[in-house]
Amino acid sequence: MKRTIAKASLQTALNLLFFTVIGTTLLAFTYSHTKDDIARSEEQVRMNLISQIVPQDMADNDIIHDTLTIAPNELLGTSEPALAYRARLKGRITAIVLPAIAPDGYGGAIDLILAIRRNGEIAGVRVVSHNETPGLGDYIDIKKSKWIKGFDGKSLQPGQDADWQVKKDGGKFDYMAGATITPRAVVKAVHKALQYFAENRDKLLAPSASSGKQQG
Repeated sequence: MKRTIAKASLQTALNLLFFTVIGTTLLAFTYSHTKDDIARSEEQVRMNLISQIVPQDMADNDIIHDTLTIAPNELLGTSEPALAYRARLKGRITAIVLPAIAPDGYGGAIDLILAIRRNGEIAGVRVVSHNETPGLGDYIDIKKSKWIKGFDGKSLQPGQDADWQVKKDGGKFDYMAGATITPRAVVKAVHKALQYFAENRDKLLAPSASSGKQQG
């Protein structure tokens, strides 16, 4: 009896091992054949967003492939190296597209990109991804609201840090009643990204044509 039970247990274990191996193999096969498509899709999404925030008259280069690797930084909310994109006109850098993460959205982290002109003015901000509550999260989606365009033309000004809050907190940015957390998180993240640009402006705008170089 015990021998029969042991044999049955062994057979079950072998079956589980077999299906685990098969499942892992299939997943690896699927990933290897779809990762390039996924990468291309993600790149296309990012290209579309960058084209929205970098005016055509500011660039004549292939921005998506003119990159600078930047180290993790608290002001950007990044915990891993990330890419900054450089817009150039006749070889001169006209704007930098930076990643920024707002960690304190209502539904979690909000992934952003923003284009900053040489003079420190924001050319545009877009949300790459978020997990905000449907309806409330629409507030920061350019397809559903123009709120995000309120950052256009903004820059750091001496003595005006307090303006970088929603009006409920004494700042200059609008918000929707019942949806304060989301815009508050985005405003804070954009403000910090501008501070990052100000602190690293010379390095970010260095004329080097090489891509992939890490900037701390």
